[in-house]
Amino acid sequence: MPHDVPAASSPLLELAIDLDRHAPLPLAVQLADALRHAATAGQLRGGDRLPSTRALARHLAVSRTVTAAAYEQLHAEGWIVGRRGSGTYVTTSPPGARDAPPSGPVRAAAPGANPEVVLTPGVPWAGGIDRAAWRRAWRAAADAEPDLKPQRAGLTSYREAVIEHLLRHRGLLVGGWTSGNVLTTGGTSAAVGELAAAVLPRGAKVAVEEPGYQRAVGALRAAGARVVPVPVDHSGLVVEEVPRDVAAVYCSPAHQFPIGGRLPAERRIALIERARAEGWLIVEDDYDGELRYDVAPLPVLASMAPDVVVHLGTTSKILTPTLGVGWMLAAEPVTSAVVEHRERTGTGPALAGQRVLVELGRHGDLGRHLRRLRRELSQRRALVVDGLAAEGIEVFGDRAGAHVVLPLPGADAEGRIVAEAAERGVVLDGLGRHHDGAPSWHGLALGYSACTRDDLTSALPMLARSVRRAR
Repeated sequence: MPHDVPAASSPLLELAIDLDRHAPLPLAVQLADALRHAATAGQLRGGDRLPSTRALARHLAVSRTVTAAAYEQLHAEGWIVGRRGSGTYVTTSPPGARDAPPSGPVRAAAPGANPEVVLTPGVPWAGGIDRAAWRRAWRAAADAEPDLKPQRAGLTSYREAVIEHLLRHRGLLVGGWTSGNVLTTGGTSAAVGELAAAVLPRGAKVAVEEPGYQRAVGALRAAGARVVPVPVDHSGLVVEEVPRDVAAVYCSPAHQFPIGGRLPAERRIALIERARAEGWLIVEDDYDGELRYDVAPLPVLASMAPDVVVHLGTTSKILTPTLGVGWMLAAEPVTSAVVEHRERTGTGPALAGQRVLVELGRHGDLGRHLRRLRRELSQRRALVVDGLAAEGIEVFGDRAGAHVVLPLPGADAEGRIVAEAAERGVVLDGLGRHHDGAPSWHGLALGYSACTRDDLTSALPMLARSVRRAR
């Protein structure tokens, strides 16, 4: 470890650490337990600088091999981190953690603490955004004159940019689609709530995927809709299970969230035929449809059936939630009803994020980012799949998006692995929370876009060990 740290500058050297040279437990394990306990008990706090392995070895009168092994173990568990040219620091000290003997279990980080590694889905690869292009787009957006009134439908330039984006990256068959069929939204959940409030009768039944996107479920209920869960399998929504008396069906056909399947052509046709015959509205959530690595994505449902499909997209998964915008593509009666609802309620999308996306598209930066994003996520997916396969663990989910699913034998195993990972500063996402009712799928929705590749590589062996124990 770089930089020797004198005793006065490290709280660790003020602690009484008793290593028993006659105990069967190796000295390195004893030392790691003692340091872990000190962090858990609050004797060491997040941000405290540790002495170098050499200085600590001198202080304890042990071999440097002992201190280096202890530091390596704690680093792997996420308790300490090395900063180039600066030294080694404690990363977490859970406040109010129960005092436990040094050999006791590691405590989970407190809610709200910054985790070391985030392996949850739904988080973009924001670190891959070209900062020069990002700054240029914001500067250009700021050149516009301040607005005097809201744009309920959204900026025309933004809606035109969305049509171009869907044509190039989502296989939209343009046909009769114009910017008049596009509304700017505040994101998918906001759009779902607006649709329910503006287009559907109060108390209407809406079929949703189970498991599925629970924020959309919450938005539907907040707008007065009655949610009807419909099962999914590895190919997405099971169309024949949709009740006949629903007013709308909410689904994610390009990449079902969270199971990860793609709705095949025959199910798409069956869904559209039933919608037309039974008077449904299909709400197509295309949250990461641009992110496919194996084959070209199937055309959006809106291209197949513009009369019954409302297509929703968002910038939060392909860029960042900072922009706070998405889009809705629908037939004119739907878009008109939503605009009227916005007029009545005084709501509408913010304009700044729209202008930034327009500038990113105008200079080709959006297209370059998406190409770079697909390449990076494809490589990360291979890293995850191959790394776990080497440990005898298989995952499922299409070669698309930014997550895979790791199946587990039950809810207990799922909860235990999530808790064990949290103790080591790794945030995982169990499938249980993506159900509206009793969970029918058990496992992890394993995201790979929020962290660095190094963090991902370091976390996989720990995850594999937990999974093997659970099984």
